[in-house]
Amino acid sequence: MPGPLGLNAALSLGLGALGKRFDPYLGNNFLVEIDGLLCGGFSKVEGLESSIETEDRAEGGVNGYVHKVLKRTTWAPLVLSHGITDLDTLWDWYDKTSRGVIVRKNGSILLLDAQRHPAMWWDFKDAIPIKWVGPSFDATQDSQVAVVRLELVHRGLTVPLMSKGLSAARAAMQVVAQRK
Repeated sequence: MPGPLGLNAALSLGLGALGKRFDPYLGNNFLVEIDGLLCGGFSKVEGLESSIETEDRAEGGVNGYVHKVLKRTTWAPLVLSHGITDLDTLWDWYDKTSRGVIVRKNGSILLLDAQRHPAMWWDFKDAIPIKWVGPSFDATQDSQVAVVRLELVHRGLTVPLMSKGLSAARAAMQVVAQRK
């Protein structure tokens, strides 16, 4: 049993000691899925971030440090950018939301390997669109794609157990392949 570090960390440490390495995945190879449907070719996803708010608490007679008390976890909005196509279900979702028809949706951001298989992913839950930005038009640009942006607020990101298991299995397969 690998102990408190977890399987991925134990494999990484073990490979580092053997002089082996894992190459990072490319950030331009990903998919976005919302409510079980792949939602087109996105050119950019921003906002995969979270932070824990803290509060400083001084302790009487202790001048060397201040206690940091953990408060709530916050999640940045996800910003999805994609080229305009004839199918725009994301606009419809935003438009309904702007008219008071609130439908929260779950989804995933999937990072793909070089063969376009999921390497790992992050799930978001209960998202609603809060901002839509249309394309900029510029007659001096010959082949610029018309891109729209949709901003989603959500109730948190998770890395599902299946994603963690897949990552651990891929790491173990790389170890075996490198030993041959």
